[in-house]
Amino acid sequence: MTEQAKLRLVTLLTILRMPLVLAFFACAIVHAASPNSVVFHVAFASLIASAVTDFLDGWLARRFRVESSFGAHADPLMDKFFYVATFPILVYVTAGKAANDPSLTPRLHAAAILIITLLFLARDQWVTFLRSIGAMFGVSGSAHWSGKLRTAITLPLICVIYHTVEAPKPIVPSWFMYAFEALAVVINLVSLIHYTCHYWPYLGRSTRPVS
Repeated sequence: MTEQAKLRLVTLLTILRMPLVLAFFACAIVHAASPNSVVFHVAFASLIASAVTDFLDGWLARRFRVESSFGAHADPLMDKFFYVATFPILVYVTAGKAANDPSLTPRLHAAAILIITLLFLARDQWVTFLRSIGAMFGVSGSAHWSGKLRTAITLPLICVIYHTVEAPKPIVPSWFMYAFEALAVVINLVSLIHYTCHYWPYLGRSTRPVS
């Protein structure tokens, strides 16, 4: 396989995340409105596949040594699209479960998912802002270890939450899901602090008057 072919394969895997997430989004809405085992499995399979592409494209890029500037920016963009599509679905389905359950736990979990959604999406907007500031000073927009770790935890977390809440027969105990969510929140905060510290000097320089 030529270098160009390897690069195209990695790029295709990165871009493929978008249609897979859209397929999950559509099927998840249909399943929530009218539960159907087939629709659920299509939604979940699309969700899993979209998460797998994130790990696969990065692994292949490193193995083939075809990492590019486009990939360094497209991969975080696809991650953001993944979060923008999946977190609202988690809010939607957990709120739906809470509405049909008189107990307190589902309502607390729905509220927690709403807070997590705000936290994760706000972090992405903040990091995008920091990267735009850094770009003015020639700073690379590549993901740091904290961002990669956050993604490595958050993508499977979203799959676990969706399956636990919507699957006809959940296989993951609720306590594990709650512990996973707490870990993801901690990693998200660590990533937020890490990126802020990294870009802080450039943020300060950007406030100076243009000469």
